[in-house]
Amino acid sequence: MTPKQRRNLIRIVTAAALLIGLNFVDVGGVGKILLYLVPYAVVGYDIVLKAIHGLKNRRPLDESLLMTIATVGAFALAIHDGGDCNEAVAVMLFYQIGEWFQSYAVGRSRKNIAALMDIRPDYANIESDDGLEQVDPDDVEIGSVIVVQPGEKIPIDGVVVEGSSALNTVALTGESLPREVGVDSEVVSGCINLNGVIKIRTTKDFGESTASKILELVEDASSRKSKSEDFIARFARIYTPAVVICAATLAIVPALIVGDWGTWIYRALIFLVISCPCALVISIPLSFFAGIGGASRDGILIKGSNFLETLANVTTVVMDKTGTLTRGSFEVDAVHSKHLDFDEEKLLHLAAHVERYSTHPIANSLRKAYPNERDDCTVSDVEEIAGRGIKATVNGQIVCVGNEKFMDDIGAEWKSCYKVGTVIHVAVDGLYAGHIVISDTVKKNSAAAVRELNASGANVVMLTGDSEQIAANVAGELGIADYRSELLPADKVTEFERILATSKGTTAFVGDGINDAPVLSRADVGIAMGALGSDAAIEAADVVLMDDDPLKISRAIKISRRCLAIVKQNIFFAIGVKILCLILGAGGLANMWAAIFADVGVMILAVLNAIRCLVAPK
Repeated sequence: MTPKQRRNLIRIVTAAALLIGLNFVDVGGVGKILLYLVPYAVVGYDIVLKAIHGLKNRRPLDESLLMTIATVGAFALAIHDGGDCNEAVAVMLFYQIGEWFQSYAVGRSRKNIAALMDIRPDYANIESDDGLEQVDPDDVEIGSVIVVQPGEKIPIDGVVVEGSSALNTVALTGESLPREVGVDSEVVSGCINLNGVIKIRTTKDFGESTASKILELVEDASSRKSKSEDFIARFARIYTPAVVICAATLAIVPALIVGDWGTWIYRALIFLVISCPCALVISIPLSFFAGIGGASRDGILIKGSNFLETLANVTTVVMDKTGTLTRGSFEVDAVHSKHLDFDEEKLLHLAAHVERYSTHPIANSLRKAYPNERDDCTVSDVEEIAGRGIKATVNGQIVCVGNEKFMDDIGAEWKSCYKVGTVIHVAVDGLYAGHIVISDTVKKNSAAAVRELNASGANVVMLTGDSEQIAANVAGELGIADYRSELLPADKVTEFERILATSKGTTAFVGDGINDAPVLSRADVGIAMGALGSDAAIEAADVVLMDDDPLKISRAIKISRRCLAIVKQNIFFAIGVKILCLILGAGGLANMWAAIFADVGVMILAVLNAIRCLVAPK
């Protein structure tokens, strides 16, 4: 609880105690009015000041002015005919209770988002002759080596060049399990170093690092309003002046015709209290804000209420394969020897030696599968043949590693493989030795993500630049019926346009690469896999999943649908109760206590309902 919330709670409790106590004090006339003005001032002085401030700045027609007119009028009637002063104080008291609940809900949402804001680093450690020197992260250039000690935040994105440790990534991803890192591991700013000292070579400026990007997204989110919020804002601008005119008409016209000014002024005051649009004006933006806050706690960054609302209506989810459904990193899937002189380990050994100096992802996967290639073997005459592969001499033997065309060129009778993936063939001195299958592995939660999306009523489509065989294999493994393969980056946009034209409802696109940015921008709602995704994809997207878990896609949709359902509940409930009570009030069938319920009672119930958005659905 913040100091301001604590002060307001004390005001509410004090005013309530005074109000209850005054009902046992036998004082009449002006003395009674003066006594009731004490709890009224305690709980309502700021509302009256806001109303006066609004009048001075020519922005008078808001709920503060309506509350002030109604309560001051109630006091005036009490003075005139000796009526009940409880009603005037009760209006302000219950209004402040509703405001307090709203403040509590906003505070909870801000606390969730503040966990993300806490990723901002205060300094970076640079080694100097006098030891470690703390400098402003903005002053660290790309390529500098920084030192991160246990308990410190990583200030800038980079690559570990020395040391190993475990990183706490909960503020970024929502995941509680630490991430182990060592030499050559990529690390992002905002993570907390848990145990070992690590040295990091920076790969980005501080302003372009992950922490800075996330903070920008969070800070901008509140400025993007949903259609529902825009409607409520426009509704309040028209509605408030209209009800003031209606209340004035109700007070004056019948009194001029039939007399009895006190009765009609009282009905007009009831009408004013009932008509306050507090429930709508407060609870609707609060629902969206709470929804964004609840999602951020799960590592889902939604850039604005408008995107939260759009996400709730998604009927088609188009997903890029590489990096979204698969890891985007090649791994050796199988090694098949086709010659008696070469077992599987020797085949992998030779291929890793030949690919030692290549920077191709396939070469990286071979070196990862056989990390001991720097043994006593002598490698010479390395020659890379474009579109074919690599040839080298290993311990006096000519080893060729590459595709089928390369094997045909050297006359080696290669064998096809039953496994799906990229097949790397190996020949030694012109004799075919076997092949190695390299494939992009499916993420752990991809199949579950597709099942969840299908269960939510969304149609899943997969786009990929891979071959038809690989695409069919991945789609079959994940249970995706609709997929498009062998697409160039430009083809993805064209294909996505076709899907947009034929799909009914809202279409989302999920991607992570630079070439996905145009499609992310074109989608009704773009979702980027944030932790490993490119800056271009994160900038273009409307929703960012911080831990690259595809299962969070359906989670984001569930959160948004629940939030929108709560918004609709509040709109229908608030408007329905108000219309009923306005009719009863105008007809003299509702007193001030009914008006209090129709206004602040409904507001409190709507705010409490909105608070449910803070808790993400299971």
